[in-house]
This record gives sequence, C-alpha cells and structure tokens, in this order.
Amino acid sequence: MPLPTTAPARPRVRGVGVVLVAVYGILALAATGRSVVQITTKFDQAPLAYVLSAVAAVVYILATVSLVAPGAVWRRIAWATISFELAGVLIVGLLSLLDPELFPHDTVWSGFGRGYVYIPLVLPVLGLWWLAGHRRTGE
Repeated sequence: MPLPTTAPARPRVRGVGVVLVAVYGILALAATGRSVVQITTKFDQAPLAYVLSAVAAVVYILATVSLVAPGAVWRRIAWATISFELAGVLIVGLLSLLDPELFPHDTVWSGFGRGYVYIPLVLPVLGLWWLAGHRRTGE
C-alpha cells in the first residue's frame, strides 16, 4: 500500500512579505544596537528615551519572528505586536513633538521615526495591511 504523499509546505512569507520581513529584521538590528549603546553609555541622560528604544527593539524582533513563524498563535502575536508598534510610534511621536523635554534624546519612535526616515511610522501600517490581506486558513 503506497504511503500518502503530501505537497511541500508553502512558505508563509512570499513576495512583498519577504521585503516586509527583511525591513523588520534590519530595523530590529538597528534598534537593538542603538538601545544597547544608549543604555550602556549614557542611560542617566535620558532613561525614558533609552528604555523606549529598547522596547522598540524587542517589538521589532518579535514582529520579525512572528511574521515568519507558522501557526495561528504566531499570527495573533504578529497582529498584537504590530498594533502595539503602531500605537507606540503614534503616541511617542506625538509626545515628542508636544513635549520635547520629555524626550531630551531621540528614541526610535521620536518624531514618528524621523531618525529612521519615517520607516517606523510606515512599517506597521504596511505590516497590518499585509496581515489583513494574507489570512491563513488552517493555521
């Protein structure tokens, strides 16, 4: 009796999704590097800003992993992480403009991500759009 064959699993991320994941990965590395340097060399100068840079780094790492990892749980984590990222960019961006003294040094999300060419503002919008357009069945 022949064994049933299964088709090879389709990659979860294809096309534009590959670019999205690559940008998230690059931003994760950049935010992690920035926050490590800030926290280890000048934490006393702007602790809130530097902790927020570290939070952004963790968010970008988790978003990168959750976009690639298979399964419904990871998909929900992607939705939650990227939604949190968008809220963080909007809140920190607005606060950094309304009360610059609150953030004496920039974070990844200051000025809506102006230090990163506004990629932190655009990326979660694209991420949520991509997730909405690529629903997975059976995950």
